Amino acid sequence: MGSLHKTTFVLLMFCLAALGSADYLKYKDPKQPLGVRIKDLLGRMTLAEKIGQMTQIERENATAEAMSKYFIGSVLSGGGSVPSPQASAAAWQSMVNEMQKGALSTRLGIPMIYGIDAVHGHNNVYKATIFPHNVGLGATRDPMLIKRIGEATALEVRATGIPYAFAPCIAVCRDPRWGRCYESYSEDPKVVQSMTTLISGLQGDVPAGSEGRPYVGGSKKVAACAKHYVGDGGTFMGINENNTVIDAHGLMTIHMPAYYNSIIRGVSTVMTSYSSWNGKKMHANHFLVTDFLKNKLKFRGFVISDWQGIDRITSPPGVNYSYSVEAGVGAGIDMIMVPYAYTEFIDDLTYQVKNNIIPMSRIDDAVYRILRVKFTMGLFESPYADPSLVGELGKQEHRDLAREAVRKSLVLLKNGKSASSPLLPLPKKAGKILVAGSHADDLGLQCGGWTITWQGQTGNDKTAGTTILSAIKSTVDPSTEVVFSENPDSAAVDSGKYDYAIVVVGEPPYAETFGDNLNLTIPAPGPSVIQSVCKSVKCVVVLISGRPLVVEPYIGAMDAFVAAWLPGSEGQGVADALFGDYGFTGKLARTWFKSVDQLPMNVGDKHYDPLFPFGFGLTTEANK
Repeated sequence: MGSLHKTTFVLLMFCLAALGSADYLKYKDPKQPLGVRIKDLLGRMTLAEKIGQMTQIERENATAEAMSKYFIGSVLSGGGSVPSPQASAAAWQSMVNEMQKGALSTRLGIPMIYGIDAVHGHNNVYKATIFPHNVGLGATRDPMLIKRIGEATALEVRATGIPYAFAPCIAVCRDPRWGRCYESYSEDPKVVQSMTTLISGLQGDVPAGSEGRPYVGGSKKVAACAKHYVGDGGTFMGINENNTVIDAHGLMTIHMPAYYNSIIRGVSTVMTSYSSWNGKKMHANHFLVTDFLKNKLKFRGFVISDWQGIDRITSPPGVNYSYSVEAGVGAGIDMIMVPYAYTEFIDDLTYQVKNNIIPMSRIDDAVYRILRVKFTMGLFESPYADPSLVGELGKQEHRDLAREAVRKSLVLLKNGKSASSPLLPLPKKAGKILVAGSHADDLGLQCGGWTITWQGQTGNDKTAGTTILSAIKSTVDPSTEVVFSENPDSAAVDSGKYDYAIVVVGEPPYAETFGDNLNLTIPAPGPSVIQSVCKSVKCVVVLISGRPLVVEPYIGAMDAFVAAWLPGSEGQGVADALFGDYGFTGKLARTWFKSVDQLPMNVGDKHYDPLFPFGFGLTTEANK
């Protein structure tokens, strides 16, 4: 009997040991090498769990039940998609945590990654700091400033519990008629390349020796996304999502270079473009996505589609969805931004894998890359929001940084009717001054598209910030009388006895296709305000726009002209330069055309006849 007892005891011990080892999962051990963790987890996953990782759904569908039932790997907020109007950082955190609980409740407990468009600061969120849009940042020529903006943006995004930003847009906008031109730093690929420092700000600096590998430096940094791959800024007549007609040399020398820098900086993700290259949709372009980006450039992060990007492979969108799934996943896209019809995507992809239409090796490549980013950024160790970061949202240091960015982005294009009689800097002490124009006292207009909502909004009640008018009032001497009239009539201007006038006009907010514009004129009543004010008072015109506009007919009437782009929430930066607390230093990162008939016209073209050339910008000295 003794030996039987012994055998039972040994078996019992063996079973207990096996139970004990079941608690140890290699992929959950941060001491294990990255590759070991990924392979261990991938080897345990079912097809349903793998396809779930490849699926990104919209916030409004992402209940904890949906997250666990479909093993969803990622969630996003579309433009303006928020937990509630004017939601606090804490409200955002609790929403993200609820979804994360759903993801972690699954068999393998793989954390989901939440992504959002934080393209000029954390722009969907109430009271976040809104930085200038990229068109202005390109004019600063200051890569280290852009890196600091990335650092501040990462903190504000993490303040809401989000670890992934769909930025930067490294488009090279070659035609300002494009509605996304303000999301591009420059028409010059070298300027765009220099601004990829934003990635290092968002993610942290890649450790020496790890260049070219996805990197996120912990829980105060976020995964970045270089977009939109590739050629988004080169479409015919600037038509959004259209066809970029260019030879391979042109694609590689104009639109591709910033992707090299992004990969070296360890960018975690790359988003494919809605646009086509010579008639081939980028979302279905196996050569550029797999052969070139993944295999030649050795990009090791994951490729994500744009919003319903695979649907738009066909015309009309979604007309042959199973083909879209096959073409998009087959091209090498790893994570699909489905937003809404995610069960259809999951069903179609599952069918295609089970029927050998898409090989399991393609699925494993996608999931390997997604897991690589999640492990690298520490999502398995810290899946939840950090409540100690809520105070980072809209914090004063970040607003001060945005204000610095505004003044460095301003480009002074004219200063005085003759060089010997400059108007700027303006005197702070004056009897009476006029501030006119639709954009002088409107925070929404100042911020542009992608602010609180997708398209942006007008008004001063949508978020926190300083309008240009209030900045002027707080900068001038207390004895100076400031009169504001949005659209003054000529008689009132004539009889006003003003020392000088500041006219602030420009474009309404827009995003994407809604911003496509073939005439690029200053919207009414801008031109008439310029003319009625400038004909009788010394005036500086400040243009708020996402791109150069037609100004040649009015430039003669202006005493001074400032391109302020889309400066964001910190209007004080405009007054800082107008009144000489700081000098003007910005240089055009885009060619300022005379008329739209010249477009596209870019620096280096044979027939280059601009109103103001690329790189132009007058300077002033700061008042001592």
